Amino acid sequence: MLNDKKVVVIMPAYNAEKTLEKTYNEIYQNFVDEIILVDDFSFDETKDIAKKLNITTIVHEHNKGYGANQKTCYRAALKANADIVIMLHPDYQYTPKLIPAIASMMAFEEYDAVIASRMLGNSALKGGMPFYKYVSNRFLTEFQNFLLGEKLSEYHTGFRGFTRKILENLPLEDCSDDFIFDNQMLALILYNNYKIGEISCPTKYFPEASSINFSRSCKYGLEVLLTSVEYRLSKLGLPTKIFSKSNKLDTEKEITYYNKRI
Repeated sequence: MLNDKKVVVIMPAYNAEKTLEKTYNEIYQNFVDEIILVDDFSFDETKDIAKKLNITTIVHEHNKGYGANQKTCYRAALKANADIVIMLHPDYQYTPKLIPAIASMMAFEEYDAVIASRMLGNSALKGGMPFYKYVSNRFLTEFQNFLLGEKLSEYHTGFRGFTRKILENLPLEDCSDDFIFDNQMLALILYNNYKIGEISCPTKYFPEASSINFSRSCKYGLEVLLTSVEYRLSKLGLPTKIFSKSNKLDTEKEITYYNKRI
């Protein structure tokens, strides 16, 4: 608990057997009330390692996609009565040591959401981010800042936190089940005038860290541009796709647990 707020860490996982335990061991358990992992039908031992660590674990019956994985994560977190939800990839690319800092920025009601930015402090290239990804990240961020009227340092980090009211009120069911989910979610947060804070975060790139390939990166980039244009059009009074829908997360949807921590 932080300021009487329940903190839940969610981990959307896919083939994370080599990095899950290392990530888990760096989470400061005194600041976290529960950890929930959703395995998106991995073909390695991710779910069994999670069970061994006694992490509350949910396993999809087939691969549903990164966005769909997060939707399950957030439904489970809301069912667990979370007040603050921290999304952390279990691939050890981001340091879990920042969880208390991220959570406190929301627990004391300064922000509605917080992103851990790789671009603040020039840690991205130092951590091994491929140069083409760095350049595309900077371009897409500047493009989005221009159309959204914001000044975020990046929109593409996989380490972020949200308050319960965001997860309950935004139409997240209408967001994509693919990688663009992250970007659509941030756009919806800004569209609905919630406050986003940022914190500098070191990052590590290595073979076991998850990363989408070049073709998927190109598809993601085009979808980011489209999301930004749709945001601006909606602000101008021409409702488009997710910005005109209202399907919130279905918390009544049944969840089957592979392992439930008592």
